[in-house]
Amino acid sequence: MTMIGMKRGVSRRGLILGGGVLGLGAAFLPRAVLAQEPLKVAGIYTVPVEQQWAGRIHQAAEAAKAAGVVDYSYTENVANTDYPRVMREYAESGVKLIVGEIFGVEAEAREVAAEYPEVAFLMGSSFMPDAAANPNLAVFDNYIQDASYLSGIIAGAMTTSGNIGLVGGFPIPEVNRLMHAFMAGVRETRPDATFQVTFIGSWFDPPKAKETAFAMIEAGADMLYAERFGVADAAMERGVLAIGNVIDTQADYPETVVASALWHFEPTFDAAVAAVTAGTFTAENYGVYSYMQAGGCSLAPLGTFEGKVPAAAMELVAARQAAIMDGSFTVAIDDSEPTSS
Repeated sequence: MTMIGMKRGVSRRGLILGGGVLGLGAAFLPRAVLAQEPLKVAGIYTVPVEQQWAGRIHQAAEAAKAAGVVDYSYTENVANTDYPRVMREYAESGVKLIVGEIFGVEAEAREVAAEYPEVAFLMGSSFMPDAAANPNLAVFDNYIQDASYLSGIIAGAMTTSGNIGLVGGFPIPEVNRLMHAFMAGVRETRPDATFQVTFIGSWFDPPKAKETAFAMIEAGADMLYAERFGVADAAMERGVLAIGNVIDTQADYPETVVASALWHFEPTFDAAVAAVTAGTFTAENYGVYSYMQAGGCSLAPLGTFEGKVPAAAMELVAARQAAIMDGSFTVAIDDSEPTSS
């Protein structure tokens, strides 16, 4: 097993934020990590950090920076064609951990990682790690299917027409599995539901997502799954409901967003920082840290919709969540492309 930067420290498993402790990140890092000099970390994002997915990574890194655990810098809006260059620049600047996403630049990014074996790379990817070729490149993805499924139970209980629209970025596993989990949850409370599924071909194009949502509403949808920014705006303007994804936007849409499946990147980030500090970082799948059992996802509070969701649905949500946490119920992971039905 190849390890990076051999230092004494704590094991990676010591960083899981279980027991319902969410969003606290570096505040719960072991003293052995907190006592180290801040670890130099860089984030590379192909979208603005205000975008949901990148924003959760950025938030976790900023929390660790505020706690004095990491020295964090980042670059956003990096084109795929420019991604390898930015990786090299950070690697050559003395950064010890680089986090980002390589969905659209898999081969090139893995080649760069191989050039810098003393740098740890934690990259969002649709593929598994390859320890033989890249022992210093670990992968992750937002496996928040547990929370997405629970949000679907609520959506099914709140739709009147049973016609639900789902607007996604690209039909890649990271998106597909969340949509499938959401639809499975919907069928728990609305077995006869029908779905309109569209991908806009962009990770950040709110106007296009909004127009796509408008078309779904015109076709009868009264509940929207807002996998992309812009969908909730359409729902608000047309007076229909929406379910959020990755972040909680209810404060911006108090009469529109009923619930959201939240991603908490802190367990993933903290585990990687601990591993690099301990000299035990290697090619692994960090996706497991996004599971509900690991504290990597949760269902957002109902907030303004408290008391408005049917009690039977919320009882089912509570029962399923308890079963997920104790391991007696598993939300299926389906990475195939979802279609309208």
